[in-house]
Amino acid sequence: MPESGPDPDPWEYTVYFPNDLRAVTVCRRALRLILTLHGPPQLVETAELLATELASNAVRHTEGPAGLRLHYKNGVLRIGVWDADPNPPSPPLPAPLLVPADAEQGRGLDLVRACADGWGWYPLMSSGPTGGSGRGKYVWCDLGVA
Repeated sequence: MPESGPDPDPWEYTVYFPNDLRAVTVCRRALRLILTLHGPPQLVETAELLATELASNAVRHTEGPAGLRLHYKNGVLRIGVWDADPNPPSPPLPAPLLVPADAEQGRGLDLVRACADGWGWYPLMSSGPTGGSGRGKYVWCDLGVA
């Protein structure tokens, strides 16, 4: 059961996954289970959406394994995905150039930008925050408990 009252102790989970679109479903379900057990429950749906977008980008636009990292502390959930490609993610498009509503892909970071309290990325030169080795990047977003 999720705790009520004061902020629970910080926690962190990492899920490693192969470069396989089916792994995105595994990440989404793992996130839902973790947030159901730890809370905060009001973040589950938005966190699922954001983790799905970040994990999908890692699988669709890179080669090799990746990792989903969930870190909760002081009322903020950080969702991050490590992948083996050191190239920066494509930036979200400016408002006048948004991807058409009927497009089947291309809105991932636009959704992250719109739904998260903050997001960013940084290159990795030796080992990823999820334990990966070599070069790559870490793309993250934060959700605060309202």
